[in-house]
Amino acid sequence: MSDRLTYQGEMETKLQQLGAQLDQLKAKADQAGEDVKADIEAKIEALKAKRDEISQQLAALKEAGDDAWESLKAGFQSAWDELSKAFEEAASKFKSE
Repeated sequence: MSDRLTYQGEMETKLQQLGAQLDQLKAKADQAGEDVKADIEAKIEALKAKRDEISQQLAALKEAGDDAWESLKAGFQSAWDELSKAFEEAASKFKSE
């Protein structure tokens, strides 16, 4: 049970950190040229939507019984990995512009 609580706590922290990183990326986009700004802002909005979905999955993970927890954790981890990759791609695209 402590591993479960530790994992959930770590993922909550990661979601909060990602939110802060998205805010920083938005601030950089606000200072960019209009063509870059529009593209980055669209990516940020998509990332925020994915983050919100993952936040809901984390809430479901917290409520899950022991039998379902491992299955939900695998799905959550997959979604988290996808979000992390998408964030890195958006951030690197902004840096290259």
